[in-house]
Amino acid sequence: MHIVAGDIALVALGGAIGAVGRYSLGLMQVFAAQKHLATLTANISGCLAIGVVWALLQHYGAPRVWQLLLITGVLGGYTTFSAFALDGVALWQQAEGVALPWRALAYVATTVLAGIAACAIGLYATNKLIQTIN
Repeated sequence: MHIVAGDIALVALGGAIGAVGRYSLGLMQVFAAQKHLATLTANISGCLAIGVVWALLQHYGAPRVWQLLLITGVLGGYTTFSAFALDGVALWQQAEGVALPWRALAYVATTVLAGIAACAIGLYATNKLIQTIN
């Protein structure tokens, strides 16, 4: 694999944009009391967006640079599995006594299942829209 400086620059630029977007989402007042919901929102909306972007890039035969910028960069910087994992562990640790940590389990299951569903919906809906337009 040949690494090109321009590719790295595109991924870095996109990653910076995505990371700022995710950070800004976390600053929203609606997430002030429960920061894990900001991570959940970023991951689900990012999964939806990646389905849409992937469908569009494939349909239009977009050059690889767009995948690097938008998928690897922007959406890679916007969504975050590491923050998801930390939030899940933190919710687990917050569970009191011997009761199962239902909030942690619900958060993990919701993120995974809704993320996959959002990606599939984005891909399917965008492909259908493209077929309708063409």
